[in-house]
Amino acid sequence: MSLTLARLQQLKRQAGATPASQASAPDATTPALDGLRRLLRRRTPDASHFASVLPLGAHDRVVPGLEIAPGLRLIETRVPFGPDAAWIDGRFDRREALQAERLVFFDTETTGLAGGSGTRAFMVGAADWHDGALRVRQLLITTMSGEAAMLDAFRQWLHPDSVLVSYNGKCYDAPLLATRYRLNRMRNPLADFAHVDLLYPTRRRYRGRWENCRLATIERRALGVVREDDLPGSEAPAAWLSYLRGGSAHNLRRVLAHNDRDVVTLAQLLSHLSACTAHELDCTDPFGVFVEHAAHALPIA
Repeated sequence: MSLTLARLQQLKRQAGATPASQASAPDATTPALDGLRRLLRRRTPDASHFASVLPLGAHDRVVPGLEIAPGLRLIETRVPFGPDAAWIDGRFDRREALQAERLVFFDTETTGLAGGSGTRAFMVGAADWHDGALRVRQLLITTMSGEAAMLDAFRQWLHPDSVLVSYNGKCYDAPLLATRYRLNRMRNPLADFAHVDLLYPTRRRYRGRWENCRLATIERRALGVVREDDLPGSEAPAAWLSYLRGGSAHNLRRVLAHNDRDVVTLAQLLSHLSACTAHELDCTDPFGVFVEHAAHALPIA
């Protein structure tokens, strides 16, 4: 019987069968096959694994503020910064004194810099001195249909005696908003108000002194303000359009922070220009002739 069993095993080996004692031995190709299986599993993950490897913030749709109309949000903050006096010396802009509580500092964020009917403002920021502090209010449209509500809300912030304050707003922001009012079949309210464009007195004072008269440069040089993690204005359109298409709100919040800083800077710059010019104009000779030394004026913090 034992000879028969041995003979049978010999026949199996000759036929190519694997002995039972070697059946559990690992094949030389097993590591390569296992690696291939792992690679395939990584290339075709299940839904839970896919969610875990998405970039941080990919589903972040949080936008601050309150929805005051369909597709329109209002964000309001207060800065503990008040005017030096109820009336501000307006000689820096060759005009009479300005009543502080009538000033409305404003700036827009738009879908492009070219202007025209194809460019729209998706955000309007405005600041005014209210109850001893600078009140900053921002309107943000989160759908295309929210534009008319935004324009109407901004109009309601303006009073019959308001004075607009901007930086290059006479050439860009105000005409762009005028176009948007017209396209929405709404009356343009901005034409009714006096407008102080701080770009022109800033150029008169600082042109040729520093590398340029961009607001960020003047802010840093004259006011000593350095922004951290500021989103460049050129990236604002992409941040808003990405949000409209279902993307993250992370960069859109950075646009809000950028706009907030812009309107606060307008209030600080107006105070700075007024104080510098008032000091210089008070330095007159006995005959009342202005002694000009603007090129040597020190920035006022």
